[in-house]
Amino acid sequence: MQAKIYNQKGAEAGMITLPEKVFAAKWRSDLVHQVVEGMRSNKRAGTADTKDRGEVRGGGKKPWKQKGTGRARHGSIRSPIWVGGGVTHGPLAEKNYKKKISKKMRAQALFSVLSKKWKDGEIIFMETLSMPKMNTQAGLEAVKNVAKAAGVGNVAVSKKPRILTALFSRNENAEKSLRNIPALEIVFSRNLNPKDVLDYKYLLIENPAESVKFLESRG
Repeated sequence: MQAKIYNQKGAEAGMITLPEKVFAAKWRSDLVHQVVEGMRSNKRAGTADTKDRGEVRGGGKKPWKQKGTGRARHGSIRSPIWVGGGVTHGPLAEKNYKKKISKKMRAQALFSVLSKKWKDGEIIFMETLSMPKMNTQAGLEAVKNVAKAAGVGNVAVSKKPRILTALFSRNENAEKSLRNIPALEIVFSRNLNPKDVLDYKYLLIENPAESVKFLESRG
């Protein structure tokens, strides 16, 4: 499989051969769902906590005597049926939401998502993103040029993130030039995962020769 590579001006800068195991993998919705839900669970802090009737302050004294008042019998204001009382079956901080995701599962799910993105025409390859200095306008123009050349329209003017931009290595000027653009979200190729790729409409891969080589090595 061949893919076009564009430079910052939107002109074709060459071609790249895409490995089939990364960009022609079978769509496995069950595996992708399992990995994405596992990643979401692993991000949960697990700090939600409620107090049962044994942890609520006060209520040591019986509110009123058992009989003779005409009111219902109560033994403590810490009862769950009282306002300010304990909570029945509420969340507890000791619950563990962690789920194990093997490296092979994560890699295969990523390949499945990348293959679907490639099939749908939602992956763009950019030769390099070099900025002599921090310049948001120049960064925006570069992304607009590449998006237009790839035939995905002027997606860089969106007010919400639509393009996941995967840089191959640290580039302070490029990062600072792009981070203020609402349509973009910056990550690194080595950190690509199924959840992030699915969260955005398009994936822009910078320095595809090295990025694709690294992605292939993960499988």
